[in-house]
Amino acid sequence: MTLPALVSLADLTLGIYPDFSWLTSLVETATGWFGLAIIFAYSFLIAFALPGVSEIVLFAPLNLGLPYNVKLALIIAVSGAGKAAGSVFAFHIGHETKESGYVEKALARLPVDVMGWTERKAIHIAQKWGYAGLAAALCVPGFPDTLSIYAFAVLEDDYLKFAAATFVGSAGRLIVTLVGIEAAVAFL
Repeated sequence: MTLPALVSLADLTLGIYPDFSWLTSLVETATGWFGLAIIFAYSFLIAFALPGVSEIVLFAPLNLGLPYNVKLALIIAVSGAGKAAGSVFAFHIGHETKESGYVEKALARLPVDVMGWTERKAIHIAQKWGYAGLAAALCVPGFPDTLSIYAFAVLEDDYLKFAAATFVGSAGRLIVTLVGIEAAVAFL
């Protein structure tokens, strides 16, 4: 069984953001074992710098000669590891920018109170659920990972727990996406 191509996920990442279609196309055409390195790099970049959705990795036609479920498990593990590594980088950047105040000043100039809303939500989740809250927030398909990662990076201080939470949340997000797709296909 393979995932249906209902809509190109590259289309979902374009329009609002700068043109990163070359990167999403690279993931959508990643084949062989080198494709796993592309998935890792894409997931790393999604965690701290790129807009877009991480679910695109599920559509990589890796052709590894492995059973479908094993291939998906490998994609989920590699993507989760890439996101965890990228989140540790974002974690470090978050702590640096928190001390400089540059990002807060830039966001304060926007017409919408992005910082206030994000900070209130992130503080509420972090205080109530801690790292489990971060993992749960990252399980939501379609929601920008970068926003949650940076919001929690400013509030927390344990690199290992942060990386573990982002790995669990990233893997959970891909599993939730797969279950949703499989359910939708079952009803077609």
